[in-house]
Amino acid sequence: MKIGLDVMGGDFAPGATVAGAILALKDLPPADRIVLFGIQDVILEELSKHGVDPALFDIVHASEVIGMGEHPTHAILRKPDSSIGVGFKNLKQKSIDAFASAGSSGAMLVGSIYSVNNIQGVIRPCTSAVLPQEGGDLSLLLDVGTNPDAKPDVMYQFALLGSITAKNVYKINNPRIALLNIGHEEGKGNLLSQATYQLMKGTKDFNFIGNIEGRDVLRNKADVIVCDGFTGNVVLKNLEGMFRIMMKRGLVDDYFARFNYESYGGTPILGINSTVIVGHGISNDKAIKNMILLARDVHAAKLSQKIKRALARVAVVVRD
Repeated sequence: MKIGLDVMGGDFAPGATVAGAILALKDLPPADRIVLFGIQDVILEELSKHGVDPALFDIVHASEVIGMGEHPTHAILRKPDSSIGVGFKNLKQKSIDAFASAGSSGAMLVGSIYSVNNIQGVIRPCTSAVLPQEGGDLSLLLDVGTNPDAKPDVMYQFALLGSITAKNVYKINNPRIALLNIGHEEGKGNLLSQATYQLMKGTKDFNFIGNIEGRDVLRNKADVIVCDGFTGNVVLKNLEGMFRIMMKRGLVDDYFARFNYESYGGTPILGINSTVIVGHGISNDKAIKNMILLARDVHAAKLSQKIKRALARVAVVVRD
């Protein structure tokens, strides 16, 4: 397996990205290969700092860098020789099996759609976040920002994508799917929540258990929590903010330590025809390592192929 890494992406690149790639080498099977995309001289300089032989990696030169503040669509089109652009070109050509970056998440989404495209039938690709639960389990929250505005049929697909991911990547048997709402009752919520509930109610495509409230998000009430991207991003950023406050006050125990983004590395873009992982912009070397390992796990799980098969037999007719 060949796993591509955007060396130039992230607040601490290229130091953290190269160091993370070196760490990942120790946990990957010998047959796997990490392909580094970025400015070649910069990559070689970073490897030299660690005393690492460049021959342990494949290095693909890319002369441009997409900044975090750049408009994603404009950047992808205007910087074809960026580390993200060249990475996606290689992914499209199947020179690599997976591509990961802690750089611009918007550029990663746009690049995914332009290069490998949505899986047929997927209205909107989405991203998820791992939430540690009481008792040691975890759940997926999606969408977490890719789709701030969503329609009921799109939310239904989020549930399906989340269910497939939870089952195949995180090994959760028959995952419980819940809709994030302001009350447990069927008629609660705004028009989007009410309409989505009616679509999910009685479905045979996944194990829908109904609504859960915000206070239930960390209480192991569901394995997959579905919401629009605006709501999901607010929930995720709130949890990240609380974790940082607790870290500063020395209040982190074994449970709350699991909120550290380093442990998860990133999240796959769900609903596209390949394996693309987006990492946190502030990723350090440990987070980069785990992002690379996640890319391997997602590709090995054949997630995109399983999503294709599931959509082919989905009961609800979806449309753009």
